[in-house]
Amino acid sequence: MRIRVPRQITPQQAITLQRKLAPLVNDCGDLPSDISTIVGCDATYFNGRTVAAAVSVGYDDLSVRRVKVAEGRTVFPYIPGLLAFREGGAVLRVIRALRLKSYVCLVDGHGLAHPRRFGLACFVGLALDRPTIGVAKSLLCGSVDGSHVVDAAGCAIAEIVPLPRSGKLIYVSVGHKISLRNAVQVVRHCVTPQGPLPIRLAHEEVTKRKWQLKRSNRASS
Repeated sequence: MRIRVPRQITPQQAITLQRKLAPLVNDCGDLPSDISTIVGCDATYFNGRTVAAAVSVGYDDLSVRRVKVAEGRTVFPYIPGLLAFREGGAVLRVIRALRLKSYVCLVDGHGLAHPRRFGLACFVGLALDRPTIGVAKSLLCGSVDGSHVVDAAGCAIAEIVPLPRSGKLIYVSVGHKISLRNAVQVVRHCVTPQGPLPIRLAHEEVTKRKWQLKRSNRASS
C-alpha cells in the first residue's frame, strides 16, 4: 500500500492520518509456511540527518544475508507517538533496497501498542504489505497485566519478553499481517541478551555510520 504523507505534514495532520490508517492493520495473520528470512531495521540521528539500516538474516541459522544503510535529511521533529513520520521514510527505503520478496520484518518501535494503534511498525508493515513486528524497550501506553500489556478495555496489545541473561524486558506488538502469538514466536526465535538479533545488527550499522559522520564532521570543521 502506498501511504501518502504530505511533505510538510503537521503533527495534527500526522495524528489524523494515523487514525485513518489504523483500521487497515491486520493483527490476525499466520506465519508464512515458507518463512526463510527475517529483516531487522533501526534508525538514529546526527546533525539534522537520519541514518537508517536494514539487515536480513536467515530464519534457520540467523546468518547475515544482506545489509543496507542510508541517510537523509531529518524531516519531522521528535514527538512521542509520531515516530513513523520521523523515521518511516528512511526505514522503508533501506528495507526496499534489500530487494527481498518474502520476509518477516522486525522494527525498533511500537506497533499496535500505541495510543492510536498505529506505531512505526504498523506504518512500515502497511506500506510494505509484509508481516511486521514492533519491538520496543519501553511502554508508550497501556498497563502491565502479567506477561502482557493491556489497553483500557483489558485487551492485550503487547507481550513482555525478557531478554536472556540480561534481565531486561522488551515489548512485542503486532505491526501488520501477523498475530501477537506468532510475533512473539519470531522474536523468541532470534532473541539475544541485547534484543532480537536482526534489530541489534541494524543498530550496530547505524551506530557505525553515525560515528563515521561525526569523524567526517570534525575533520571538515
